[in-house]
Amino acid sequence: MTTPEITSEIETPVREDAAIQDLRTRLRGQVIGRADDGYEAARKVYNAMIDRRPYLIARCVDAADVIALVNFARENGLTLAVRGGGHSVPGFGTCDDGLVIDLSRMKGIRVDPETHTAWAQGGCTWGDLDHATHAFGLATPGGVVSTTGIAGLTLGGGVGHLSRKYGLSCDNLISADVVTADGRFLTASANENEDLFWALRGGSGNFGVVTSFQYRLHPVSTVYAGPILYPLERAGDAMRNYRDCVAQAPEDLNALFAFVVVPPEPPFPQHLHNTNVCAVLCCYVGPMDKAEQVVRPLREFGPPIFDLVGPMPYPVVQSLFDATVPPGLQNYWKGDFVGEMSDQYIDVHVKYGPGVPNIHSGVHVFAVDGAVHRLGNNDTAFNYRDARFMHVIDGVYPDPADTPQIKTWVQNYWSELHPHSAGGAYVNFLGDEGEERVAASYRDNYERLAAIKAKYDPTNLFHVNQNIKPNGR
Repeated sequence: MTTPEITSEIETPVREDAAIQDLRTRLRGQVIGRADDGYEAARKVYNAMIDRRPYLIARCVDAADVIALVNFARENGLTLAVRGGGHSVPGFGTCDDGLVIDLSRMKGIRVDPETHTAWAQGGCTWGDLDHATHAFGLATPGGVVSTTGIAGLTLGGGVGHLSRKYGLSCDNLISADVVTADGRFLTASANENEDLFWALRGGSGNFGVVTSFQYRLHPVSTVYAGPILYPLERAGDAMRNYRDCVAQAPEDLNALFAFVVVPPEPPFPQHLHNTNVCAVLCCYVGPMDKAEQVVRPLREFGPPIFDLVGPMPYPVVQSLFDATVPPGLQNYWKGDFVGEMSDQYIDVHVKYGPGVPNIHSGVHVFAVDGAVHRLGNNDTAFNYRDARFMHVIDGVYPDPADTPQIKTWVQNYWSELHPHSAGGAYVNFLGDEGEERVAASYRDNYERLAAIKAKYDPTNLFHVNQNIKPNGR
């Protein structure tokens, strides 16, 4: 029996009601339609700039729900969006007049301390996973904000506080359970559906719904970490010092450089509240008896105007700045990979970095060398392993009236940095910027990804993402 066609125009209420009721009976999770209580809350996403009205939002509880929903969307020609942790700045976790598969209730985690592995469902955030693994003195690389979803970050690559030591999130992916466009449930690993496994490690959400991830864990418990703030008048020298320190530091040290506005709250001293500064956020994961020596070149430069570096549990450094980037703000980001941090590149940051407009916004330069370079550009879908840095300019703000001026700041800043870039961007920092930017972010991996897309999703059902079109389309 063919399921009745469902459109956003309710032309045949009886048939439509029957189709929706049939779907509800086949799911363990909740199906929310436009007339249901809670619809307005359910359709809201992290970025308040995104205001879309899905036809249905389905909160799954297991893989069986996901299979039923993928089949339902395909059979009825519905636009399909997948929401994991819900942190997508371009708004890829929602759509207009389609179906949203919401994984946020799928938060199961199992840690095996003997094999140093963890299994986590696709609705988990990094805060969820860090909490579970920290009890065993273990962790896997996972971003710099604990509210970020594990799914989107891992599928896009996954750069974070542990990357110089242990690689990307996707480098630590052992296997993934995936529901593909034809409703099959597949496991992808180095030994099973190898082409799909290659594509998942950086290819974003193009190849199916990942219902669970298996990660390799590492011994990480107490780290030597925290922010070091410098005055803006020393920004150029501070950035060069950061560049030189990263080049010479052991892989145990991860550090990012930033331009920020100091939050008006402890532990920051009152005289610095709402002050524009530049900063380094470091996270050292090596032997504690060597920590002070390794971090000293960053702590002694300047001298700093504030220093909060010290021993802390790894989940603490992961969540240090969660409060400054809550859901429901306007978000506009642009970024790029960078081969080398030249003096000319630094000069652009010195020109625009002091213009960070508020405590929610910022400019962040990440080191992507060390363990990230142990794999080649073609070993996973994630390319640019020859880059040494990447940056993101994030305009984040509460008032939509500020959009023109903040977008102008971000765009002008990015435009002057781009000639010094490696050409493409980290897809997790890429906005809705068009096909050419997506292709540039995968370089010579793009054609292979398009071929794998044609195998697993020939009709491009999964297109609400940084889309890779199937070969031949």
